[in-house]
Amino acid sequence: MSLLQRTIKLALATCLAAWLADFLGLAYSTSAGIIAILSVTDTRRSTAKLAGNRFLSTLLALAIGSLAFHFLGFHLGALAVYIAIYVPLAFRLGWEIGITPSTVLVTHLLLEKSTSWSLLGNELALFLIGTSFALLANLYMPSRQQEIDSYHEQVEEQLKKILLRFEYFLKAGDGRNDAALIKELDTILQQALELVYLDHSNHLFHQTNYHIHYFEMRQAQNRILQDMASNINNCHLAASESLILARLFSQTAKQLSQENPARDLLDEIDNYLTVFRERPLPKTRQEFETRAMLLQLLRDLETFIELKVDFYRNYQEERN
Repeated sequence: MSLLQRTIKLALATCLAAWLADFLGLAYSTSAGIIAILSVTDTRRSTAKLAGNRFLSTLLALAIGSLAFHFLGFHLGALAVYIAIYVPLAFRLGWEIGITPSTVLVTHLLLEKSTSWSLLGNELALFLIGTSFALLANLYMPSRQQEIDSYHEQVEEQLKKILLRFEYFLKAGDGRNDAALIKELDTILQQALELVYLDHSNHLFHQTNYHIHYFEMRQAQNRILQDMASNINNCHLAASESLILARLFSQTAKQLSQENPARDLLDEIDNYLTVFRERPLPKTRQEFETRAMLLQLLRDLETFIELKVDFYRNYQEERN
């Protein structure tokens, strides 16, 4: 949400809450606007949760404040006793978010020198009006789907670049790889997850974890790619096995789409493992080390693909 949109929402919620409180003839009507501006947050879910905690906090504050003023009188000493009792309780119960607005409402009792039911009802009405307009303001949340779709495309394009880069290194026998593309992908994934977590919090009902699971799956794949990049740096021999594995990286790069189950790639890996086992044993230490590294890369690629297969299977089960 842009700064302009947030500013407009805050202004409307504050002014409308204060106007309605004044229209209904409530005392201290501007306090409803203050409660509204304090209650508007970045997401619908956090606003709803905050409203619930503040309501409970307000009930607690008014109860303690009323008892303190009733038994001790309407003076600052009684207000101090109220604070000494209420604040620790609010923190203990997890309602500390309501300390400020609730105390503002309690000071109205001190100013009016009354704890009558009508005044207590006035304070609760101020709270409910302010909170209600905050909730109404947060009914409008701009759609982030276009941004999320863009991140899907960026992630898949970046993964394709990385896998094709691996293909080049294996074909050329050149291990000079600083994993720059992988670091870039890590940044993109962090940004994407921040966005989908925020978007997820804006759906109170009918929410789906699809995008969260998707980007978390890609994040797990990227961690595997980091290990693979390090291993590729140790592959200095352009062996025939390298060419086989390079071809498999190329095939994987072509099947990165979120809708592609990629199961056939696992079958190909099993076939390649059989081929590697049947090939003649390496004759030199360098050939042996390279063969071992290539097998490790093959296993890592298998895990990389299994993450995608598991995600696709779980997603299909959710849809069905």
